[in-house]
Amino acid sequence: MGGKVARLAGRVGLALGAGALVASPLAAQGQTAAAQAANQEDPGASADLNLPANASTFGRVDANQFRGATAIVNGAIITGTDIEQRLALVMAANKNEIGAEELARLRAQVLSNLIDETLQIQEAEASDVGVGDAEVEATYNRVSQQNFGMTPEQLDAYLASVKSSPASMKRQIKGELSWQRILRRNIAPFINVSEEEVNERLERLKADKGTEEYRLGEIFIAATAETKPQARQQAQQIMEQLRQGGSFVAYARQFSQASTAAVGGDLGWVRTAQLPPELAEAASAMNSGQLVGPVELRGGFSLLYLIDKRKVLMADEREALLSLKQISISFPAGTTAKQAEAKAKKFAEDVKQISGCGAAETGAAAIGAEIVSNDNIRVKDLPPQLQDTLLALPQGGITQPFGSAEEGVRVLMLCGRTDPQMAGGPTFDELMAQVEDERVNKRAQIYLRDLRRDAVIEYN
Repeated sequence: MGGKVARLAGRVGLALGAGALVASPLAAQGQTAAAQAANQEDPGASADLNLPANASTFGRVDANQFRGATAIVNGAIITGTDIEQRLALVMAANKNEIGAEELARLRAQVLSNLIDETLQIQEAEASDVGVGDAEVEATYNRVSQQNFGMTPEQLDAYLASVKSSPASMKRQIKGELSWQRILRRNIAPFINVSEEEVNERLERLKADKGTEEYRLGEIFIAATAETKPQARQQAQQIMEQLRQGGSFVAYARQFSQASTAAVGGDLGWVRTAQLPPELAEAASAMNSGQLVGPVELRGGFSLLYLIDKRKVLMADEREALLSLKQISISFPAGTTAKQAEAKAKKFAEDVKQISGCGAAETGAAAIGAEIVSNDNIRVKDLPPQLQDTLLALPQGGITQPFGSAEEGVRVLMLCGRTDPQMAGGPTFDELMAQVEDERVNKRAQIYLRDLRRDAVIEYN
């Protein structure tokens, strides 16, 4: 049980996204009463202005001048300012301009997210596990350093510069912390996974040795029969923004309706047997770094991002450490593509005459080339188009020349390779934790659905 609690406690983080300021209805009533009392005590305050009793407004009223309530959730107010400040961070995380139509959809989704966030905070407080200001402040300070590389004061200034606010981000932090506390108290204690179940999974894992497993990111948009068209459209719009360079982690945090939203949609390492058939089929055809979706499955739509893949219980050869020497020449300014091609051909012939890594420096100097060494570079950190080439090279072998007329031409010489150790696979405890998390995630979706169903929500 302690393991489940610790894992849930560690899952709260923050990317570019922010929360909403939900004003206390009691505070709002108090302010109104105070204003009324002030006017009663000093009726001359407005009389001095000689204001007409029946004032009429000339011209068109600009709705943007006002920041009234756009929803009231069980008495808690969500204002237009709350929405705009959250939306500002979504915009900041997106690298491209967002059209007016898409902006309207995002604004509607942000309101939906703020409603869920408000329900989560209210539920935590009703369950006597509310989150205090000191904990929110401490998390904000940690996030500023770990996620943004800034001091809290610098993050304050950044948020203001993108037309958001520190209070808005702290609100989201409070929502995430509140939800994790609810899961720890009301769901995790009732999740039971037997040793037999875990042992069965371990046996299946051994049987699957050598098959592919995938580290996936997911954005899940829930849908019912009635809301399927809108959910599909929302998923398609998010997919379009991701293809244009939007941050997957930021969009997952803001829009995913799975509990993995708190960790940017990261599902961890999974095999196709652990996924719904629709997602398994999609994942098996993906390459690292690829986006796919929307994929329709029971209960909604998923957008998938393949972070990485490897083989079960097998060493990942892309984890091998290479010792490389880069030999390169540059071209004079004004070199044409035809001239560059001829020089590259001559360069390729020259480097073939270099007798291994021990003679690389002398050989490079003889042909007027520069040489740079790196004795500790992982295969997977290299450009994808070079990885397979280098893995196939013998020691002392060189790649085909590559480059451009502007950047010159170069080759890589393989001088050593340290292969990774055989992967041992997950331990019993790690696998049990994975099964528990899967079940917590399913229960969490049902829990939030029930909170929405029972809430009293007024829209303006």
